[in-house]
Amino acid sequence: MKKTLVIMAAGLGSRFGAGAGQKQITPVDAHGQLIIDFSVYDAYRAGFEKVVFVIKPESRDKFHALIGAKAAKHMEVAYAYQELTSCLPDGFIPPEGRIKPWGTGHAALCAETEVPDGFVCINADDFYGRHAYKAAAAFLDGNSDESAHAMVGYPLRNTMTPNGSVARGVCETDARGQLTSITERTKIFPDGGDAKYTEDGAEFYPLSGDVPVSLNFWIFKRSIFGAMREGFYEFLKTQMPSNPLKAEFYLPDVPGALIKNGAGTFKVLPTQDKWFGMTYLEDLDATRAGVQALKEAGVYPDVLWTEV
Repeated sequence: MKKTLVIMAAGLGSRFGAGAGQKQITPVDAHGQLIIDFSVYDAYRAGFEKVVFVIKPESRDKFHALIGAKAAKHMEVAYAYQELTSCLPDGFIPPEGRIKPWGTGHAALCAETEVPDGFVCINADDFYGRHAYKAAAAFLDGNSDESAHAMVGYPLRNTMTPNGSVARGVCETDARGQLTSITERTKIFPDGGDAKYTEDGAEFYPLSGDVPVSLNFWIFKRSIFGAMREGFYEFLKTQMPSNPLKAEFYLPDVPGALIKNGAGTFKVLPTQDKWFGMTYLEDLDATRAGVQALKEAGVYPDVLWTEV
């Protein structure tokens, strides 16, 4: 199986040249390396042969110069473009005034023509850790069932920031470790070693720090694209009309629908790796310190790609 990494990076690329303070394209070490550089490097070391960056077409040259060119020396690099007119059903015209992209589910669908086989789909600005890619590669290599997919699940406490709330997909699993439901909680706050969430800012509910959560690290067989397309078309028909300028089709909606109708399974692959991210600019120091600690522990060379 030719394993591919798909990185949803349209939002990342749009920040190039936007001025200072763009946290997602702030280097996380002294060598100017970004979180996305570590993701590509980890995937390569786990046996992924190709990376597809889903971007806006106008950011292609800058994106390749800053990010893609380094990876292209070691693995196949391709670009897919997320535009409002991409992957639409015949005859559908985007509503007048719509500027906002159609969402992460649409971003993943835009990569279809560049993905030959099983693949991993991730966010551009989340640091997932080396173990996630190894677990994903083992799953893809060891399971040929086209209806069997997976996701990497992190203990909630390993995905928090002290600088504010985070949004996480809270997962429930059965005795076999299969995902049974995923519920998006958009305002989760740390609470000691555990957490609490709110929907209205007034009433809070407890969450165990051990509960597995999704960070959009999905392991898909290529058959998922049919479900993505079906879900996107259904979204355009039933959800978009009530909020034509801002409604979004989210990637977790696709696994949710497959689980609900029994058309697919999703194994939750646990990891104890710690997430790093740039949810807030104040997260930068902790992220840099975390990356440096991993380098000192021998997980990464000081400069990526120097030891391959």
